[in-house]
Amino acid sequence: MIRNGQQYRDSIRDGRQVWINGERVRDVTTHAMFKPLVDIRARIYDMAHEAAHAPIMAYRTESGEPCSVGTKLPLTQQDWHAKRDAVNAVLDEAGGIVTRVGDETVGEMWSLYDGQDVLNEVNPQFSANIRRHVERVVQQDPFHVSANTDPKGDRSKRPQDQDPDMLLHVVKETDAGIIVRGARMLATLGPVSDEMIMYNLPGFRPGDEDHAIMFAVPTDVPGLRQICRTPYDRGTQSSFDHPLASRFEESDALLIFDDVLVPWERVFLYRDVALCNAIYPDTALRNHTAHQTNTRALVKLQFAVGLAIAVARSIKADQFLHVQQMLGECLGYVEIVKSALVRAEAEFETMPSGTVRAALPPLQALRAFLPAAYPRIIEVLQTIGAGGLMMMPSGADFAAAGIAQDVGLYYQGASGMASRERVKLFKLAWDLCGDAFGSRQLQ
Repeated sequence: MIRNGQQYRDSIRDGRQVWINGERVRDVTTHAMFKPLVDIRARIYDMAHEAAHAPIMAYRTESGEPCSVGTKLPLTQQDWHAKRDAVNAVLDEAGGIVTRVGDETVGEMWSLYDGQDVLNEVNPQFSANIRRHVERVVQQDPFHVSANTDPKGDRSKRPQDQDPDMLLHVVKETDAGIIVRGARMLATLGPVSDEMIMYNLPGFRPGDEDHAIMFAVPTDVPGLRQICRTPYDRGTQSSFDHPLASRFEESDALLIFDDVLVPWERVFLYRDVALCNAIYPDTALRNHTAHQTNTRALVKLQFAVGLAIAVARSIKADQFLHVQQMLGECLGYVEIVKSALVRAEAEFETMPSGTVRAALPPLQALRAFLPAAYPRIIEVLQTIGAGGLMMMPSGADFAAAGIAQDVGLYYQGASGMASRERVKLFKLAWDLCGDAFGSRQLQ
């Protein structure tokens, strides 16, 4: 099944506990801090129903039912190409800035599906659970997110040495399931999700059994509350002055599990330290997540480099050799990411389950490369824009009778570029490379 945007909106009006700026949110679909991204998510769902996008966003199962490409188990190399095309279509629609487009956590579930032999080492029931969960995701098309890191209280201490209620752990086992307590982060778009999956990164040791768990829950499960970080856009910024922050602000949340019941059929791993450590390196989890991460990063790099070129042209800084050199360097980064993605897909591996996964080495190389490349592109954008990035008037100044003529004269660009267009361009650049919204992207 492929949901439409309205079905998605309706699904997240469920009484979930979401807190922001000290207040509980009654409806995330209408709240000023969440509505822009809810609109984008709804738009993504609607795209799959439109003639222009359906061939890219959807596929038909053997029974003829239309389903989302984002939830399709990859069985051929072409499936990976299709996945990248679908992600690109979504990111092009959302400007390349949104980091959670819906398929990244599905990839984590594919990894568990591929790693069923690993799960079977402990309990075949866990393998059956993930198969059922993946099948349900394909059928119901929920918006899935994950949170796999702990609050950073004292990183020198082991989990059991922290405050007993700080880190996510099992507190009780019942016939119905397990009771969990503690916190997890960083749940980007958790407040507007349908489902959440919890898994761990390696590093557990004997004695950490209560923390070695993996499961999925609905976002509205009783006992789960979310505390969102302070927003960068407070719902009052104009789209002229903050073109990115006003449209693409993604909430990040701390998840607090207050004695939440997780039914046994939603548990994928339970109190096994060795297996919990093995999930990340021994399944295809890194392959799936890195492919999506790098696909998304490529579009963001293209956007940032294109913006740097546009800023340079707007003031004719692109005539200088040192600026040409910097822009050429940035274009080279884009080509490196493209090449590594293509290689990862071309050198795919077939798994015992019958699925295929993209090759890991080029994807891991990009994960080491991008944390240096993207900041460098942002630095180039800051260097080219220079002080002009900070000396832009507000949108209201263009309508102010006493200064509108001054604004029209002193902020014009090169080659007859009108001041309003130049200001809009520099506002866009500042949102990406200088303001709080862009700082989050960089971090």
